[in-house]
Amino acid sequence: MANETRQSLIRLARREQMKSEYVWGIRIGSIIFALLLGCIPIMTTGNNPFSGFATIINGSLSKPIYFRQTIKIAVPLLGCALAIAPCFKMRFWNIGGEGQITIGAIAASFFALKIAPEGSLPHWGLLLLMMLSAAIAGGIWALIPAYFKAKHNTNETLFTLMMNYIAIGIVAYLQGGPWEGRKGSQIIPMFKSSARLPDVFGVHAGWIIVLLITATMHIYMKYTKQGYEIAVIGDSENTAKYAGMNVERIIMRTMFISGAICGIIGFIIASGANHTLYKGVANGVGFTSITVAWLSQLNAFVMILISFVLAILSKGSQTLQTRLSVPASVSEIVTGILLFCMLGCEFFINYKLIIRENPITGFCEKTVSKAKKICSKLISRNKSNAKEA
Repeated sequence: MANETRQSLIRLARREQMKSEYVWGIRIGSIIFALLLGCIPIMTTGNNPFSGFATIINGSLSKPIYFRQTIKIAVPLLGCALAIAPCFKMRFWNIGGEGQITIGAIAASFFALKIAPEGSLPHWGLLLLMMLSAAIAGGIWALIPAYFKAKHNTNETLFTLMMNYIAIGIVAYLQGGPWEGRKGSQIIPMFKSSARLPDVFGVHAGWIIVLLITATMHIYMKYTKQGYEIAVIGDSENTAKYAGMNVERIIMRTMFISGAICGIIGFIIASGANHTLYKGVANGVGFTSITVAWLSQLNAFVMILISFVLAILSKGSQTLQTRLSVPASVSEIVTGILLFCMLGCEFFINYKLIIRENPITGFCEKTVSKAKKICSKLISRNKSNAKEA
């Protein structure tokens, strides 16, 4: 009886492989449910929710200039999601994308501010130098927590998270110190034209770099020995060790690659989008990209779609504020509801809730039946004692 009473009323169990039509049905249903929930905060502002959602789409896709701005938002999201995907596949929780992007932007900015004014390098030579330095700096920054995880089994989540704030603090020091432009302005000067990424179809060339990274990472994760090693470690570290894999080296190698890609994204943001460096250069990309990676199930090409959807929501929410006078907090609530439902549907795709049937009734029935057995034994014992007497 004790074992029965200890059973949980509700428990989780992993689902078996669902049919693809059921999976997409759950996903489409979650989006519809999210849109219905998103109507509530828009209605509280006195606006028609349908016109609100139409404004989001209109403000992000209706004109070429809006579309280009949406692409600019999607590019770093996609790039950072690609960077952290191999770490997550390995079950190394790299939450330091924000800091790795920032460090990459610092390294690129050094050459933009110190080499570009001299004009000693051609345009493409300078850009390649900036990108290479950003990749190395981001990789080394990510290698620090990887080393301590591999050698001393530290908590990588806290380690990488705390390093974000160190990187941001370095930029704050540079803004008010060695790289400050006008005295007291706390602003780093804008890059010269030779240190800026050129535009391709109205958007900086960073989108081409990120698409190349997408194809490369898909091949790397699916068809290379290193990608296979990452998958094995993610499934079971003990199995990887038994197979003769050097787990410590693979962890550090994978984190260096992850940090290097984040560093390249920092270069793209600084050189292509902002044309300068400031404390909020990453602008939350390192955290939002975690959502992109999870929603895409670490699939490189699905990340393109998810990044674009989030960029539409981000750009459209800005238009929602300006056209319908909807407060920024309401726009963020609508976006949060959509993200929450999209993530929640993945939970129900992979897991199911098992509720114990009639737990109280079952317990009472078993207690009564056992009590009857005890009473019957006592009665029979009394009868036998009475006969002997």
